[in-house]
Amino acid sequence: MGKAWVDVLHGVPLFQPLSKRHVRKIAEAGTEARFEPGTPIVRKGERGETFFVILDGEARVHMGGKRRARLGMGDFFGEMALLDGGARSATVTAETQVHAMRISRRRFLQVVERDPKLALELLKVLAARLRASERSTSL
Repeated sequence: MGKAWVDVLHGVPLFQPLSKRHVRKIAEAGTEARFEPGTPIVRKGERGETFFVILDGEARVHMGGKRRARLGMGDFFGEMALLDGGARSATVTAETQVHAMRISRRRFLQVVERDPKLALELLKVLAARLRASERSTSL
């Protein structure tokens, strides 16, 4: 995927605060994936090993048997999987044909281990997202 996807990733809130150089390093770790309508992209409870950015198409997020959100171009999911490889908290299913960029945890960790400044910037972004999530659930 490389350089062609730097602008796509830079539009993802998780990566917006990062420098173009850092985003380029992450983009170079990505590959393309396509999913047919009705195909689960990730399943709740499975080990999280991949981060996804939807480049085209629509998907649905299901938690506890209920539809929680619709995802489209530019939306992303699985960012926590990049860091901890823990269980997926939701199922995401392609509603239409989905074209996505995916980054495996193994490749992502290789990039981050080589650049501690990148790791620190990502930690800041994740902390801000967690704080925002906590504020929204406490209302």
